Amino acid sequence: MDIEITPELREFLSSLKPGERLSGSVASIESFGVFVALDDGPAHPVYPGVGFISYAELAWQRFDTGGEILQVGERILCEFLQFDTWLGEARLSLKATQPDPFQMFADATEPGQRLPGTVTKLVPFGAFVHVARGIEGLVHVSEIAWTPVEDPSGIVQLGDEITVVVTAVDRSRRRLSLSLRQALRAPNAL
Repeated sequence: MDIEITPELREFLSSLKPGERLSGSVASIESFGVFVALDDGPAHPVYPGVGFISYAELAWQRFDTGGEILQVGERILCEFLQFDTWLGEARLSLKATQPDPFQMFADATEPGQRLPGTVTKLVPFGAFVHVARGIEGLVHVSEIAWTPVEDPSGIVQLGDEITVVVTAVDRSRRRLSLSLRQALRAPNAL
């Protein structure tokens, strides 16, 4: 689709600076992102709003639909990321206006620490465990039990309340590695 960007829209988008905070209202929630009608921006010639938030920039926590995070008509404050010259949009981030819960969690967590958690997802290579608000970590299949395990569902089920041990915290990739087997008593241990 070829979008003709009006001079007024181009001037507005060109005036924005990365990191600038913009307010507006949620105009539409789609399966690929959220359109925002910016308070100070002109109308978009095609889309319901000149601002756009991709799902990756919507929230720190995992979610399935944009409606779990926002509602149409809701007032929001976003951070401007860039001017999408192809689509004539202000690319925005909602999560950039909120503290990263993973970094706050990482400040208070270290390897060897025991944590209570709930199994939230089973995958062939392990189990994801919710250990704090907005924080999930992976128990790799090799860390589920002291004996080899081919299928995590043979040991844990969705919703199980378990205790895990933190094995690694990767701040840059926002990954938490956990062990169930280390939380269990080791075989032949006194």
